[in-house]
Amino acid sequence: MSLSPAFSEKTFDELPGWTEDDHLAAFVALRRSAFHVLTRPYRSGTLGVDFSAFAQAYAEARAVSPANRSPFSNRKQARDFFERNFVPAHIASEDGRAGLVTGFYEPVVEASPVRTERFVVPLLSRPADLIDIDDANRPSGMDPYLAFGRETPAGPIEYFDRGEIERGALRDKALEIAWLADKVDAFFIHVQGSARLAMTDGRLCRVTYAAKSGQRFTGAGKILAASGEIPLEKVTMQSIRAWFKAHPDRVDEILWQNRSYIFFREAAVEDLELGPIAAAKVPLTPGRSVAVDRLLHTFGTPFYIDAPSLMAFGKKPFRRLMIAQDTGSAITGPARGDLFAGSGDAAGEIAGVVRNAADFYALIPRQLVSGAVS
Repeated sequence: MSLSPAFSEKTFDELPGWTEDDHLAAFVALRRSAFHVLTRPYRSGTLGVDFSAFAQAYAEARAVSPANRSPFSNRKQARDFFERNFVPAHIASEDGRAGLVTGFYEPVVEASPVRTERFVVPLLSRPADLIDIDDANRPSGMDPYLAFGRETPAGPIEYFDRGEIERGALRDKALEIAWLADKVDAFFIHVQGSARLAMTDGRLCRVTYAAKSGQRFTGAGKILAASGEIPLEKVTMQSIRAWFKAHPDRVDEILWQNRSYIFFREAAVEDLELGPIAAAKVPLTPGRSVAVDRLLHTFGTPFYIDAPSLMAFGKKPFRRLMIAQDTGSAITGPARGDLFAGSGDAAGEIAGVVRNAADFYALIPRQLVSGAVS
């Protein structure tokens, strides 16, 4: 496998703000991936960053240290690690324009373990008749996009969509994990793919993505902008929520246009400082984990992201080393990323306004780059 021409080699001196970043925070996030791959290696992306080339850097990252903490005690040591093992390469977008970053977070929402007069909106677990679809079992004529379907005696068919499910297609299947008070809160949990639930019985639990109905995702913001309800440049999570609050009679009309429906599974909250275990099978690190296009990129790859117009993280231009540890159906293209902001309302305030142009620099293992610059 050879590297894609989308990569253009750079030096670390060419990365804006490189020396000012907290490389130790990024290293701690990368180290979680370095331990995980001992159990299950990551798949290599089609842009040519072969996972096996991370072996040397990951082995160094796993070095034994007291209490299994980082072997580095300061930012300079961590920066030297990245400069010693990797070469930065600018990533060109498919259309030649600047890359794009958005934000995501983990909501914290009050919930009930049982349906009550107040808590009436369910979060559902994966149904027994929801099956994975691929080329081996896809019926002739089924939309090739669909990766899930419904098993029937006559063979797989498209699964129920959001509107059908919310109108009762899965009623009486005993799939309810928890009940929420607000349909809009539930929708945003679907969008984010996880949540912490503050249960009315005093427990704190987490739900994370288990599967989806399979249809294409259509964002509420895109629908509201296309219909002239919110100007596109003003679409944020906050403006969408405000519109729903002002138009409660139209919530279903808008939400059901997004046919995709998410199913969840329960998970423990083992560390309050970390997010959910995501697609790369490690807990997300606030401000250091990024979701990328997993078909193109290799999980565990460090990305230096330069988004000078983004001020929501730390009130200064966003220039940070991030680790690829998640993906999403809306995250497509080589220069596209979704930044994990953390858990709770404060993180939601950050994530909800992020939509900024950005330059992406992948840190590629040195052995993959001939004549590597330094």
